[in-house]
Amino acid sequence: MRKRSTDVLVVEDNTELASLYSSWLGAEWAVTTVADGDEAVDAVTPETDIIVLDRRLPGRSGDEVLERVREDGNDCQVVIVTAVEPDFDIIEMGFDDYLVKPVDRETLNRCLDRLQCRSEYDEELREYYAQVSKKAVLEARKPKHELRESEEYRELEARVEDQADRADSLLNELIERGGDVQLFHGLLGGHAGTAN
Repeated sequence: MRKRSTDVLVVEDNTELASLYSSWLGAEWAVTTVADGDEAVDAVTPETDIIVLDRRLPGRSGDEVLERVREDGNDCQVVIVTAVEPDFDIIEMGFDDYLVKPVDRETLNRCLDRLQCRSEYDEELREYYAQVSKKAVLEARKPKHELRESEEYRELEARVEDQADRADSLLNELIERGGDVQLFHGLLGGHAGTAN
């Protein structure tokens, strides 16, 4: 396979998992791995396009790494890959996707494909998709009664609903400019226009 130009930083303290992720991604991506949060902050460069980030790390936690990356103005895409079950705290976190371990090769590669494609289109669509991803992960992992009782979740639902029409418009603009209908609907998982 042709090597992509996208640089991926894998931040994982389990050396076996870090090696596994690197081998899975290395055929298509330029991959660097680091084992702790402090190293991660230092390893992010302007060439870093995607960070695969564990939440539980020695030194600085994954949450702290993410916060620092955003504070430093890095606009790279971040996918959390962790054994930490998502809670409502994820709503305000600045990641782009969230995968709960264990993950397989196909899931991780598909996620990075989506993130790379997302980075190529409008910031509003990226924000919409990030909100939809957060909503989906909470719905998959939280009981319905907890969702109903969470003010944060209700606010997230309202944001997704408010952004859905604008996302549809942006998708239509991209398609008119020659974008691939299947690609964009695949990226949004059919969520655009269905958040009502």
